[in-house]
Amino acid sequence: MEQKPKLIRLQKYIADCGITSRRRAEVMISQGLVSVNGKIVAEQGVKVDPVVDRVVVDGKPLKFNPAADKITLLLHKPIGYVSTMSDPQNRPLVKDLYCSFKERLFPVGRLDINTSGLLLCTNDGALANQLMHPRYKFEKEYRITVAGNFSKNDLALLRKGVKLEDGFAQPLQADLLRSENRHSILTMVIAEGRNRQVRRMLQALDFQVVALARIRLAFLNLDGVKKGNWRRLQTSELTRLQKLAKG
Repeated sequence: MEQKPKLIRLQKYIADCGITSRRRAEVMISQGLVSVNGKIVAEQGVKVDPVVDRVVVDGKPLKFNPAADKITLLLHKPIGYVSTMSDPQNRPLVKDLYCSFKERLFPVGRLDINTSGLLLCTNDGALANQLMHPRYKFEKEYRITVAGNFSKNDLALLRKGVKLEDGFAQPLQADLLRSENRHSILTMVIAEGRNRQVRRMLQALDFQVVALARIRLAFLNLDGVKKGNWRRLQTSELTRLQKLAKG
């Protein structure tokens, strides 16, 4: 009896190859950056046979190796690096900080060029999808320095939430560490991942963010990892992340 080919969804195949997350793969498909057997695919739901079909993403043919080692790094991103795999302005890339790996490791989410702190980088598309999907709500904690005196009244307003152009935003937790006339330092915990959300929330209260660092993701922190350095996540940590995703 002839065995039927094992077909998988295109976005999952791209993620399994360690190119990017499943969500980002869906975006690349909709942008016309993916072709299957020479034909551009722009709709979701297409299935491919990894053994037979030739998939090209942004001009690069994919090579699927189901036995490939899955690697996840906890990186302490410095200011001045962009969290993309390429940059038209030729700015420093976070991948330059772990260039010793032959595997293609991509950032899980983004920290903008002026934000430092904890950033995971991996070739595990399934893990990246869990970490970035809105329904999993992994906590992210930030240490923020704003210009001016951030009062207890301002803190109360922040805790109540603010209205942004893309909807209401409220922190899970916000605390004021120090407040002075020139600068104030606070921490904020959110579970969303909207673009520049922390900066925009403070801007809604008329405060300018002068320094921003992500100091925690779920239970992971930067202890022992200096700026520009990284460490590999332990198996126990990966298992714990997966358990959190499952609730």
